[in-house]
Amino acid sequence: MTVRFGLVGCGNVSDTHARAAREVPDVELVAYWGRDPAKASAMAQRYGGNAYRDLDGFLRHRPMDVVLVGTPSGLHAEHAQAAARQGLHVLVEKPLDITTARIDGLTAECDRAGVKLGVIYQDRAAPDLIWLKQLIAEGGLGRPILASARVPWYRPPEYYAGSRWRGTWGLDGGGALMNQGIHTVDLLLWLLGDVDRVYAATRTALHAIAVEDTAVACLEFASGAVGTLEATTAAFPGLPRRVELTGSEGTIVVERDRVVSVQLRTPRDAPPHDEGSTSPSSTSPVVSDIRGHRRVLQDFVTAIRMGTAPLCDGRGGRRSVALVEAMYRSARAGAAVVVGERERVLDALER
Repeated sequence: MTVRFGLVGCGNVSDTHARAAREVPDVELVAYWGRDPAKASAMAQRYGGNAYRDLDGFLRHRPMDVVLVGTPSGLHAEHAQAAARQGLHVLVEKPLDITTARIDGLTAECDRAGVKLGVIYQDRAAPDLIWLKQLIAEGGLGRPILASARVPWYRPPEYYAGSRWRGTWGLDGGGALMNQGIHTVDLLLWLLGDVDRVYAATRTALHAIAVEDTAVACLEFASGAVGTLEATTAAFPGLPRRVELTGSEGTIVVERDRVVSVQLRTPRDAPPHDEGSTSPSSTSPVVSDIRGHRRVLQDFVTAIRMGTAPLCDGRGGRRSVALVEAMYRSARAGAAVVVGERERVLDALER
């Protein structure tokens, strides 16, 4: 059965999606829409299919099974909901949207329509990180104690100056946390579980933007573990992401999307390394290695065919945005805040 994809966005990330889709068996690219008709036409010429000048016309294209959303982050839920109302499955580039309120509306819409909703977090498809997830689940790391995550990336001034939406609250939803750091936020939650409380500080240290380009957060996990997260786009020239996890049975270090050090009391077989890395770049928004996206698309196609949940569904995609929202609230208040439901309860009590 061929699964037919339509792409919404037609910018850099949509080109990544198209390149990945071409490598998934039995997937066909059939339609494109973006704010710039010339970009949509160029993608149609490059990858095949029809370009549309209006979103409604795009959504009426048939046959089409899945809409892959790659528009600015603050428009993700709007465009995904429009697709779900037409009975189309939806796969969305991270983050799912920039507020949990919009994500809740999107998830409800997809539930009503009976369509799949997935989020692209390619870390969840990386062989090394799947190995690490299983190791932790089996108790190989023991009781989680400490996590340290660093995203010391760099984006040049033109990355923001050349965009109408990057570095804005309305469409980017934030800066180094909501855009670049969100992959690592999702990774920590996926590996170690929920965070109960967070204390964060943010700065606009280098770039002429409305949002933060530098952030530091202290995390208190529900498991009892504690952790720190650093994220920036001001660390010239840009260094690899690094995550260190310590449990009662040892320490494991991740760089980019690969496990580079395993020091455990009870030795384990090494993880199944891939050559190269499919994690986002520390120096550029352009994804050169599309294997991670290809794996996510393949998983989503399998979820449609088999009736299973995708790697990251709507409710999974909500968790990282909820935590980033809590970080921003903490930074504004200059105090620690609780995350999620507990935060809403305390807000009601304070009022």
